[in-house]
Amino acid sequence: MIKLEHVNKNYRKHQAVADLSLTVNSGEIYGFLGPNGAGKTTTIRMLAGALAPSSGSIRLGGFDLASHPREAKAILGYIPDRPFLYEKLSGREFLDFTADLYRMPKDKGESRSRELMELFELWDWREELIENYSHGMKQRLIMSGALLPSPRILVVDEPMVGLDPRGAKLVMGIFRRLAREDGVAVFISTHTMSLASRLCDRIGIIQHGRLISEGTEAELRRGAGSSETDLEDLFLELTTGVEPPASAAGGKK
Repeated sequence: MIKLEHVNKNYRKHQAVADLSLTVNSGEIYGFLGPNGAGKTTTIRMLAGALAPSSGSIRLGGFDLASHPREAKAILGYIPDRPFLYEKLSGREFLDFTADLYRMPKDKGESRSRELMELFELWDWREELIENYSHGMKQRLIMSGALLPSPRILVVDEPMVGLDPRGAKLVMGIFRRLAREDGVAVFISTHTMSLASRLCDRIGIIQHGRLISEGTEAELRRGAGSSETDLEDLFLELTTGVEPPASAAGGKK
């Protein structure tokens, strides 16, 4: 459902992403981990179509993002780490506006909005201005907007930021249901190791723009020859001492 092949992203002398290839299947939750500055956000922005790769290809649901951007983005839901919301709208008005952007029929948009606001426990706040929402409520509202058109692919950047334990548990359950019952491919970038360990089917670890390890937790452990049982400790073991390629350090590409 998501396929990156030899993707590179260069900023002058800095190579933010280097020869990145990975696949995420329908119904799979894929965790994308890496230290700060490893290339996670750049990769997320390329997947969302906000940045174009310097080379390589990105396919979403079989559609090449460069040559068929409209078809690729039509099946994509994107939840950024710093969502922008029109705070003078009510929650209901924001979702109505989002439905209009997707050209959803009015009755379908309204029923889908209600379904999602109830799912994310926002229905009782539907007429309240967004500026009065807590950070966690805003995060759940932006998730509702991303899921409004029933995307086949969901790309999420740091989903649990600002969520209390109840909200985090609710959102994890929704992501599992989307993958298991609806066959949605879920791509999650996170620093929260416990989330990745509990939620993700497979994990990719990026360092200095390169994918250095990929697989289930057990496969990561075997590949590293590690006895670490905690994902955080395993992550630190895998990413410590990895040297940047010459291009990432500012040398010749």
